[in-house]
Amino acid sequence: MSTRALDPEETTQWEQVSPRHVSPAQWKKFEGYAGEIFSAFGMKLDTPGTRETPSRYLRALYEATSGYEGDPKLLTAFPTECHGGPDCNISQVIEGPIEFYSLCEHHALPFYGHAYIGYIAHEEIIGISKLTRLVRVFARRFTVQERVGVEIADELVRALRPHGVAVHLNAMHLCTQMRGVRESHSRTWTSYWRGNYENDPHLRAEFLQTARSRSDH
Repeated sequence: MSTRALDPEETTQWEQVSPRHVSPAQWKKFEGYAGEIFSAFGMKLDTPGTRETPSRYLRALYEATSGYEGDPKLLTAFPTECHGGPDCNISQVIEGPIEFYSLCEHHALPFYGHAYIGYIAHEEIIGISKLTRLVRVFARRFTVQERVGVEIADELVRALRPHGVAVHLNAMHLCTQMRGVRESHSRTWTSYWRGNYENDPHLRAEFLQTARSRSDH
């Protein structure tokens, strides 16, 4: 394991578990607010299927935003397998599709899709499962797709100091499907580049080709 990963001065807030606390009195109050809203919007709260809906809704919302609490197993780094030579500057590690679900901070409606992450290792590599944790710690909150991609890219740069990082997200946004223009088939694609990817179009093309080929399956 990387000694840097154990240094408390180099630990990000996302690796530090900070549980949110909602008191029983607050939960009860919030359930009352949710019930008032649902009732005003037409839901009948006196049926077997809806009596607990305000409580279930709040619990689901709380779980969907668990990314604010961080993840103690977020990053585990190992020594790189590359020991010099030009190949170390172009050899990519690509992972995806990584499924994610998030809540748009504009309307609190879900957006969901897949993330693809590529990086060119320098001195360290990261455990593959940690890339999934990295995506989800930033996705499970009120946010926007663009911010999720930037946060993933910047955190990988901070943690691994690689030669380059690439992040590609594609998602469907319920705020455009359930309201407004009601566009039921559109997807939003966003890509972010750091290091060698910024200057090498061949690296970007290889990464995007891999991501798109995997999204077709």
